[in-house]
Amino acid sequence: MSTRELFVAAARKCLSDGRKSLSISQSQDLAAQVSAVDLGLKPALLYDSNGARADQVQQYLSSLQSSQLVSKSLLTLDLNGNSLIVNTHSVRSNAEHQLHFNNVAVIDVCHTLEKPTITDSLRGGTKNMAQDLLLLLSGLEQRTAAEKPHYVGEMSDGWNLCTLFGLLLGFPVTYWFDQTKSFENCLSMTPLVVTTASATWQADLGGHKCCLYSFSFPADLFKVLQCNLEHWRLCLHERFKRQNILTDLTFGQSTVTLPSVCL
Repeated sequence: MSTRELFVAAARKCLSDGRKSLSISQSQDLAAQVSAVDLGLKPALLYDSNGARADQVQQYLSSLQSSQLVSKSLLTLDLNGNSLIVNTHSVRSNAEHQLHFNNVAVIDVCHTLEKPTITDSLRGGTKNMAQDLLLLLSGLEQRTAAEKPHYVGEMSDGWNLCTLFGLLLGFPVTYWFDQTKSFENCLSMTPLVVTTASATWQADLGGHKCCLYSFSFPADLFKVLQCNLEHWRLCLHERFKRQNILTDLTFGQSTVTLPSVCL
């Protein structure tokens, strides 16, 4: 079987939701995303192709590792029912940079605010969460290839998952709100700039175009965030130069305004 066929077969076998398997296109999208995580082009992947459980995601990952399609350093993390495929080295590096260099902008979107605002990225809860994440990752890096997903459990109690996912997925900006008071936000009818990064997954003779990153931020904060965005683009360009499995890196931006935004 070709590389493309092996990726597709593993996805369709392991990741069925009930009786429904992933389509070939979905399977190729997932292959490109997992390859990007393995190559360090993105730190982690939040699995949302369908409702497959964390143990199914781990089975898929183990199948890829058995076929030597990805390295054994990748693992599956179950975080409050959310499945992530994680490159522990890349996630740890991101968390350390956040702690030491503040290179991720944190946007306060508490529902009591008139409009979103940049907040102190190392405010108590966020700093503690990043430190807890580093402790977790240092333990996971000592493990050999896992047969089961790692369930984070009680350690994540009190973590703001919206903020955490921004850090885990390698976004240059992430949202924060005081979840002890409300899970609502102030983004209703706020113009948001949606930024994407796409690439072509080169497998066998053909290429498959896939979106690797997609995140948003309030349009009013564009100038303030410009340095963060440019730093993120430059770093991603540099990482792309070190490999040839994903090519044709392109960036896109569009503006949307929605009556409600779920984070």
